[in-house]
Amino acid sequence: MRRPKKYEAGEATQYISRRAAIRKLQLSLNDFRRLCILKGVYPREPKHRRRAQKGSSEIKILYHTKDIRFLLHESIVWTLRDYKIFAKKTSRDRAIKDFRNLKRRLALFPEIKLDHIVKERYPTFIDALKDLDDCLTLLFLFSTFPSLHLIPREQSNLCRRLTIEFLHYVIASKSLRKVFISIKGYYFQAEIKGQKVTWIMPHYYPFKPQSRQEVDFKVMSIFVEFYTILQGFTNFRLFHGLNLAYPPQFPSSLLQDNEDTFKDEASFVSDRIAALNFELLRTDKVQEDEEEPDIDMELLEQDGDSKRIIKMKQEAQEVSRLRTLFKGLKFFINREVPREPLVILIRSFGGKVSWDASVFPGATFAENDETITHQIVDRPSLSTQYISRDYIQPQWLFDCVNQRQLLPTNDYFLGETLPPHLSPFVDSKRDSYIPPEEKALHDPSLIETHEQSEEESEEDEAEKEEEEADQELLDAQLQLAYQQETAEYKKYGGPDGVNEDEEDLSEEDDEEDDDEEDVDKEDVDEQTKRKQQEKEKMSVQSGKVHKVNKRQVHKAEVDEHRLQARMVKPRHRNLFRKLIREKQTKEKEEWLLRKKRRNIDADNKEAKKAAKREARKQAAEAAARAAKLVK
Repeated sequence: MRRPKKYEAGEATQYISRRAAIRKLQLSLNDFRRLCILKGVYPREPKHRRRAQKGSSEIKILYHTKDIRFLLHESIVWTLRDYKIFAKKTSRDRAIKDFRNLKRRLALFPEIKLDHIVKERYPTFIDALKDLDDCLTLLFLFSTFPSLHLIPREQSNLCRRLTIEFLHYVIASKSLRKVFISIKGYYFQAEIKGQKVTWIMPHYYPFKPQSRQEVDFKVMSIFVEFYTILQGFTNFRLFHGLNLAYPPQFPSSLLQDNEDTFKDEASFVSDRIAALNFELLRTDKVQEDEEEPDIDMELLEQDGDSKRIIKMKQEAQEVSRLRTLFKGLKFFINREVPREPLVILIRSFGGKVSWDASVFPGATFAENDETITHQIVDRPSLSTQYISRDYIQPQWLFDCVNQRQLLPTNDYFLGETLPPHLSPFVDSKRDSYIPPEEKALHDPSLIETHEQSEEESEEDEAEKEEEEADQELLDAQLQLAYQQETAEYKKYGGPDGVNEDEEDLSEEDDEEDDDEEDVDKEDVDEQTKRKQQEKEKMSVQSGKVHKVNKRQVHKAEVDEHRLQARMVKPRHRNLFRKLIREKQTKEKEEWLLRKKRRNIDADNKEAKKAAKREARKQAAEAAARAAKLVK
C-alpha cells in the first residue's frame, strides 16, 4: 500500500486558489469574475488557511474545488471562449479593412443566455422572492444613473422599466407594509406571497461624476445583468397572478426610449414618476375592491381560540384596514416635495394623487380642485390657501402607514416642529435603548405621564421663578431696613439710645445667673435622659432611605465577572470574551444614546426658557410703551 504524501488529502484538496482555477477553466480574470457572479460562486475562508494553501503562509483567494468543477460543465464557458475568438477575428478584419466580413461577423455576435441559470439558482418562485431584496435595491440604484462609460443608457432604461413594473404590482396588490426615510434613501417593505421583501429607493440627486474610481461599476453591471433577467421572470409571474396584462401598456407620451429622453435627465425622471399614476389594464373584469383578502377569516373562526389564532386574526384585520388607509382621500403635491415615494405610498393604500401639470407630466387634477382633502407642502408658508383642505408636511404619510391609522394633522401643519420619525424595522422588545416616543406608541398611558411630567416641570420652574423674584424683593427690603438700623445706631450710640459700657455690664450679670441655673438643671437632665432612652426603645420609628453605594456595587459586579471568567473552560474562553465584549459595546451604545437624549432635552428646555424670557421682556416693553402713551 502506497503511503499518502502530505497535502494529498484533507483540507488541502478541498480548496483551490484563484490563479489555479483560472488556469483550469482557461479564462481571463474578467471572464472568470463574470462567470462566478452569474453562477453564484464566491470565495471561501478555510478553517486552517496554511493547510488549505499546502503550507504557504501568504494570503490567497480560495474557492471550493467542487465549485470550480461545477463551473467546468457550464455552457457559458464556451460562450466566453467564443468572445475571445470573436474579438481576434473582428480586430483582424478591421486591420485589413475587410468590412464585408466584419459586418457578417458582427451579425453573429455571441450572446450569453441566462435563463437556465435563473431556473437553476431558484428552483421555485418562493426562492426567487426570498432573494429579491438585493436585486431590487441594485435595480433602483441603476435606474437613477445617467449614461456612463461602463453603464449604457439602455441598461439604466431597462432597470427603470422593471422597477416601475414591480411598483405597479405593489400598488395593484396593496402589499406595502412599512416605510422609513433615512440618509441612504427610502426604505420600503412589501409582503408578497407570505415573504417580506425590503428594498431601498435612493434619494434623487443630479449625478456628479467622480474623478477617483472608488466604485467598480463593471462588477456592479454584471450583477445588474443577472438581476434584470431574474426581475423580468418575477414580474411576469406576479402580473399574471393578479390577472394583469404583461408587459404593461403605458400612455404613448411616457417612457419613450429615444435619444431625446436619454439625454434629458429631468424628463427621464419625471416620466418614471408619471407612469406610476396610471391604472394598468386587466385581463379580467374583477375590480380591486372585490378581491378577497389573503387570510380566510371564517376558517380562523372555526379553529380554536389559541393565542396564535387570535394574533393572526388581529393581524389580518389590521392589514385589511391598512390596505384602504387613504381610500376616499385626494392629495396634491407641491413642486418642492419629492414625488416618487409619495405617489407610491398614496396609490398603494387607495388614495388619489396629482401635482402641478405645468411643471411635470402625468397630473390627473388641478390645484384649484375643491375635492382635494390634503395638500403636501414642504415650505414654512403659502400665499394662497384653501379652507377645505389640510396643509401637511410629507412625514405625515409615512407615520400614518407605520402606525396603521390616520394620525391628527395638527402636529404636521406648515412651520410646525415635526415629531420624531421612528423606524418600524426595529424590534419593540429589544434590550437596547428605546426612546420615550417609541414606548408611548406601544403603551398610550406613557403619553399622558410624559405630558404630565413636562407640565409639572414647567409649573415647578414657574413657581421657582416666582419664589426667586419674591426672595429678591424680600432681600432688598431687608437690606434697606438693615441700612436704616445701622444709620440710627451710628447716630444715637445704639438702637434704643443706650451706651455700649452699660450694655457690657448687663451682659456680665446675665452670664452669672445662667451659670447658677445650669448647675440646677444637670441633675434633672440625667433623669429625663433615662426616660427618653426607655421610650425610644419602645417607640416605632419611621424608616430611612437606604443609599446604594455605587462603588461597592460596581466592585461586586467586577468580582463576580472575574469568578465567572475563572470557571469558564480554556477552550471556551475566546467565546466568553467575545460575548462580554458584545455586552460592553451594547451598554456603551445605550449609555451614549441616553446621554445624547439628555443633552437634547436640556437644550430644548433652555430654548423654551429663553423664548419665555424674551416673550416676557417684550410684554414688559409693550406695557411700558403703553403707559408712556397714556401719560
